[in-house]
Amino acid sequence: MTERRSKTIWPPRAARSPVRLETPTARHAEAFVAAVRASRALHGPWVSPPDSVKAYRTWLEMQTGDPTRIAFLIVERESRGLVGGANASGIVRGPFKSCYFGYQAFAPFAGRGLFRAGMALCLDELFGTHDLHRVEANIQPQNERSKKVATSLGFRLEGYSPRYLKIRGRWRDHERFALLAEQWRRSPAPDPKRG
Repeated sequence: MTERRSKTIWPPRAARSPVRLETPTARHAEAFVAAVRASRALHGPWVSPPDSVKAYRTWLEMQTGDPTRIAFLIVERESRGLVGGANASGIVRGPFKSCYFGYQAFAPFAGRGLFRAGMALCLDELFGTHDLHRVEANIQPQNERSKKVATSLGFRLEGYSPRYLKIRGRWRDHERFALLAEQWRRSPAPDPKRG
């Protein structure tokens, strides 16, 4: 059993956020797939989230019961629409306390600040509840929107990884960004209204 300790990073943000986090389940399959299909132009060459119910179920099985993975769905409170998704993978506990962090926004919510607000909740969970020290996001150099979200939350560019990850059948270069728990705690609370 993984030990989870709750730490207060800021006063609880979740109650005043325009979004909430949900753990993906089988009941989300159709809404998730519809959101992915509606967001193909937005995702372009950057990500390939599951785009069929069968692919979603396979992805969900990988997330469930694996202590090295945590998946989040970001849901707008008012409409209950799926704003996006995020996942922590390769989680290492012990003295390293680190993970890789991937994410994607969904149309029509992109560009409204809601996804960024949800990302802040995810980081509160990873640094607070899950007591991680380092979160790493690898982003393709041309993906300016994703880099903007990461840097607006305090991620810092650490390096460049050629042919780092295979996406849509091609090995793609990535820039490596990271955020440390102490940087997250010291930074001002992100404003969910800021896109």
